[in-house]
Amino acid sequence: MFEKVLKTYAKFDFDEKSRTLSLNEEDIFAALELTYEEGGHLLLDLTITDYLDYVIPQVSRFALVYIIRHKNFQDFIILKSFLSEPKCKSISHIYKSADWLEREAYDQYGIIFENHPDLTRILNHWQFEGYPLRKDYPITKGQYCTEAVDLMPKMNEKLLKMGLVTKDDKGNFSEPSKDLMFINIGPSHPATHGTIRNFCAMDGETVIANISEIGYLHRGFEKSCENHTYNQIIPYTDRLDYCSATTNNVAFAKTVEEMLGVELPPRAIAIRVLVMELSRIINHLVCLAAQLVDMGALTNYWYLYNPRESSYKFFSKLTGARLTNSYMRIGGMSYDLYEGYEEDLKIIIKEIEDGVGTAFSLVEHNRIFQDRTQNVCPISAADAISYGLSGPNLRASGVNYDMREKNPYYLYDQLDFDVVLGSVGDIYDRIMVRFEEINQSLRIMKQLIGNIPDGKICVDNPSIILPPKQEVFGSIEGTMNHFKLIYEGVKVPAQEYYSSIEATNGELGFYIISDGSGRPHKVKVKPPSFTAMAAYTSMVEGSMLADAVLNLGSINIIAGEMDR
Repeated sequence: MFEKVLKTYAKFDFDEKSRTLSLNEEDIFAALELTYEEGGHLLLDLTITDYLDYVIPQVSRFALVYIIRHKNFQDFIILKSFLSEPKCKSISHIYKSADWLEREAYDQYGIIFENHPDLTRILNHWQFEGYPLRKDYPITKGQYCTEAVDLMPKMNEKLLKMGLVTKDDKGNFSEPSKDLMFINIGPSHPATHGTIRNFCAMDGETVIANISEIGYLHRGFEKSCENHTYNQIIPYTDRLDYCSATTNNVAFAKTVEEMLGVELPPRAIAIRVLVMELSRIINHLVCLAAQLVDMGALTNYWYLYNPRESSYKFFSKLTGARLTNSYMRIGGMSYDLYEGYEEDLKIIIKEIEDGVGTAFSLVEHNRIFQDRTQNVCPISAADAISYGLSGPNLRASGVNYDMREKNPYYLYDQLDFDVVLGSVGDIYDRIMVRFEEINQSLRIMKQLIGNIPDGKICVDNPSIILPPKQEVFGSIEGTMNHFKLIYEGVKVPAQEYYSSIEATNGELGFYIISDGSGRPHKVKVKPPSFTAMAAYTSMVEGSMLADAVLNLGSINIIAGEMDR
């Protein structure tokens, strides 16, 4: 796909491996419009690269990068252009997801996006000075926030567009023409499922306007990556979507392995798929249990949470940790499956089937459940794509996009499972899609149990994998190899590369720029929760306050992944 774009800009460099088309600054936005016309409707990510201290001299310091997926959900293209100065045009009129993505690029790199409707900080607090992902910003320089940001000016701008307030020549707003109430949901409130602040204008029980403030859990993941070796980054990935940490490990390790050009042993691939599907189930169990509690269905909570506990015990036995497992390594994993794992998993699968089946039967025909969820906070397929949604949130709107089917990796093209779709894109569909996806993940696990190939769990490459302990203590070569891998890291050839997987909440991708050393020059995460939260406001405006609370649970925002 994108033949028209590539043909039109054939004089420019196109890297086949990374799918990157490097353009001149004056051509990038015309190329973007052509990409959209040719079917590039899903803006996966937008980022800036600072080449200040890059080992290979570049045209200028900053480069603008767009990662766009075709509407067939198989092909993608990266459009890249160097900027002569730190500013460019906004594309928020083309892609709704660009609104927050451009704010992030401004917040982290200081790039001005002209004609952006609200170019303000989004991950760092409003009192922050400087741009932390610039290479000349010291990683040790922390900045404290001493008071909360006043969101009322932004709210008045929204009310002005609705005709509910007026604005005089001095920029002062009038009182609303309606008797409105302004409330904060969060950041410290059980209904937010994390540290998220939603500032709502209420007309009675109806949310007529909402402003979301995120970043409360921002801890500089991407800045930290630039100062660690590739394997040292894996524990940091645990803390992204911490409800399915192993999946994050795999997404990052898989990207680096593809950059290195290594292929995992069959046993390692099978184990990765097995633990990813169990992680998917755990995440869905947490989401559904919390969602049902939000609407008062406390009994269902225990039917879903008890098998989750058994699953965590399995991970603890396998990896030594319940939640943040750090199980993967570049080129393999830290531990092999233990003896007797098959019987443990069979018991867990039976517990999950029983618990999910019982919880589902309690709500399937429940009138209260149906009234609270059906046709509540819907999002159309077109809007879901424009906002960059993926995973269950996108499939609930009827869009058939699951990377395990559309872009199969590992063993997924050899496994039998169904892609679960909704039709309306409301809270009901988002819940039901997750219920059925648990059954599909169980189906995949059953096909793997008893069919894990024998063999090694890591690649046989001393420049990637640590040597066995007997070699470290028994030979000078083993000692030196161990020392260099620990202190210098796995050295990845200089390149720019994007890869992703179907994580629990959608497409989880990593855009990595390597410089030939053991530490990445840049790591950019494409987190599904970020774009889902960007769509939240459009979904809840016009709904009841109680429905807005349910909707936040239904899109399953994980703050660690969203805020990074």
